[in-house]
Amino acid sequence: MKIICIEDNYIENPDKFINNVNNKPVFFIKPESSLLIRNRPFFYPDFSNEISCGVELVLKINKLGKNIQDKFANTYYNEIAVGIDFTAQDLMRKCRQKGLPWDIAKSFDYSAPISKFIPKTEFKDIKGINFYLNINGNLVQKGNSKNMIFSFDEIISYVSQFITLKTGDLIFTGILPEVGNIKIKDILEAFIEDKKLLYVKIK
Repeated sequence: MKIICIEDNYIENPDKFINNVNNKPVFFIKPESSLLIRNRPFFYPDFSNEISCGVELVLKINKLGKNIQDKFANTYYNEIAVGIDFTAQDLMRKCRQKGLPWDIAKSFDYSAPISKFIPKTEFKDIKGINFYLNINGNLVQKGNSKNMIFSFDEIISYVSQFITLKTGDLIFTGILPEVGNIKIKDILEAFIEDKKLLYVKIK
């Protein structure tokens, strides 16, 4: 099982999008060990002092696919969840300054909390899904899939040109602009529409 993550996929990130000279989705891979499931707590790692977070929608691939055309991409997923991407910002800065890969800043253990999945048939409009994140009861991020730079179908089609998608693969479709650093004892709650689907306590 692969976890494919899309970078900066909302119009709230215009500067970063402009810097993407190819105007194509940018993606990276997290290992399976980065998943945090069943509302388990996140234990703040000792290798970073600056962990930030961003909320995003997640797709689960339901069949094998390679070189998928846009017009067929919607048949390759039938469930949607909400997830959080944790980033070690201090490690990220060091990697970027040295021109190094930044896997250690994005792909560490339990850096990808994820909720249960909801059948996409429960949504009136896939292109208009509201989702948001609360920290300690305060709204810190709110988004809608209509503001995505690259749609679900465009993401699936593009990624499948390079990587064969298999049943059970997950696609994190892009975070909203990251909020400040999380800290021990914070409570993170992520919602799709009016449903609270994800709860993470920072320990």
